[in-house]
Amino acid sequence: MIDASDPAAILRDLEQRARKRFGQHFLTRTDIVARMVRVAKVSPGDRVVEIGPGLGILTHALLQAGADLTAIEIDDILAARFAEVYPQARLIHQDALRVNWAEICPGSGWKVVANLPYNVGTGLVMDLVRQPERFSTLTVMLQAEVVDRFVADPDGRAYGALTVQLGARAVARAVFSVPPDSFVPPPKVNSLVAHIELRPAPDVGGVDPDKFDRVVAAAFSQRRKTIRNSLGSLYGRERAEAALASAGVDPGVRAEVLGRPEFIGLAQALEGTTG
Repeated sequence: MIDASDPAAILRDLEQRARKRFGQHFLTRTDIVARMVRVAKVSPGDRVVEIGPGLGILTHALLQAGADLTAIEIDDILAARFAEVYPQARLIHQDALRVNWAEICPGSGWKVVANLPYNVGTGLVMDLVRQPERFSTLTVMLQAEVVDRFVADPDGRAYGALTVQLGARAVARAVFSVPPDSFVPPPKVNSLVAHIELRPAPDVGGVDPDKFDRVVAAAFSQRRKTIRNSLGSLYGRERAEAALASAGVDPGVRAEVLGRPEFIGLAQALEGTTG
């Protein structure tokens, strides 16, 4: 059997076509996966989900840490190999964008530890942070540009609707960078590992979270325009101006200078509260 801790041997064991089907970039550095497991604070018995296990070197580290592991793999070749090499782990051979999380992850306190596919990573993170009743933390590797958006401060280039919407549901921090030569084949961008702790409930001031998201998206929909004009496109100028006055926000500023408290005030004025 192939040594599960030897990425080079694993790569030789895979057919060339398995590398190309979904544009995977396989992580090959065991020191990086060991650090991810430490950041995630995986302890024996922790229920952990790994999305896109690929070569399985993160899988190997998670199992060594004692995780009760569920892995989700879409690729037929990789899923078949995973089932053979890691019979002690639970395999879900599906697309992570289409799984029923309530069925796969019953109960609460699940941790996600994953090197996420770049093309779906952002959507997956936002899907997961909307389920605080199920997941407690996410420790994920993504392209650096996306993690920069997760952790950006107001009035920065990376700050936007994603920052605010994620921040309402979780506390994210960038932990360490991962250079392209850590992968086979190497991606053309740098990667970052982020650790994301979910809030028990969205911090949106009693507004329906989906309606809060709508206000934030509208505010950032036209970044070069003032907040009055951006909100006015969806809610009408008069209603937008009344909400800005109620929230104490200067109608002449742009959305990128506002923090979450200001967006909460605007959402309360525009959408009301559920309480």
